[in-house]
Amino acid sequence: MTETLIAVHDVEVSFSDQHLFHNLSFDVDRKDFLSVIGQNGVGKTTLIRVLLDQLNPTKGYVKKRNGLQVGYVPQFRNIDQDYPLSIRDFVALNLQTGNFPWLSKREKDQLDRILDEAGLTDIKNTRMGRASGGQKQKAYLAQALVDDPDLLILDESTASLDNVRKYELFNLVQHFNQQHDLTVISITHDYDLMQKYSNKYLELRTDGYDSGLVKDLRQREDHVNV
Repeated sequence: MTETLIAVHDVEVSFSDQHLFHNLSFDVDRKDFLSVIGQNGVGKTTLIRVLLDQLNPTKGYVKKRNGLQVGYVPQFRNIDQDYPLSIRDFVALNLQTGNFPWLSKREKDQLDRILDEAGLTDIKNTRMGRASGGQKQKAYLAQALVDDPDLLILDESTASLDNVRKYELFNLVQHFNQQHDLTVISITHDYDLMQKYSNKYLELRTDGYDSGLVKDLRQREDHVNV
C-alpha cells in the first residue's frame, strides 16, 4: 500500500507583483525520488518554502503525514576557508539539540554510521573550510541525514560541482533512497540528473505545470525521436 508523505492540493501563491502556480497539485509518496525542474522565476524556491512551512499558500493547502521529519540541504552555505569546525563536528550539529553539550552513545553511533555511508570517515577531521566542493556537499548531505529524516529536500545541490562530483553525490543520494527508503525532492536545472535518478518529475512553468512518472516522459521522448 502506498504511503503518501506530502499531498499538495490546488496551491497558489501570490505576492504584490507576482502570481505563482495555478492549482498546483501533486503527491509525494514514501521512497519517491521527485525532481522539480523549471526555469528561473517559476517558483521552485517558493515551493520549497511552502513545503518547509516557511510560507503559507494564498490558496490551497499542503497535507503532511503526522510526525514527518524533513532534512534540508539549501543551495547556499556560508562556509569560507576560515570556518573552524571539522567535517565530523559540522555533521554532528544536527544531533546537538538536547540539554547537554556532548553526544550520547546512540548519537555517536549515528554520526559514525552516516560518516561511513557518506564516504567521509577518512576525512572527518578535515576542517570544513579546507574541504573541497564535493566534500562539502557530502558533509551538507550527511548533516541533513544524520538524524534519520523521512524526507530529504535538495535545493540545486550540484550547481557548483563538476560532472564527476555531481554524479558521485547523486549516487550517494540514490543509495539512501533505495537502501534506507529515504524520500527525496530534488530542485534542479539538470535534466540528465532527473532522467537518471528520479521516478517522478514536476515541471513548473509560468503558464502552469506538468507532472508524472519519468519513465513515461522517456517513452514519449523516444516516440518523438523515432
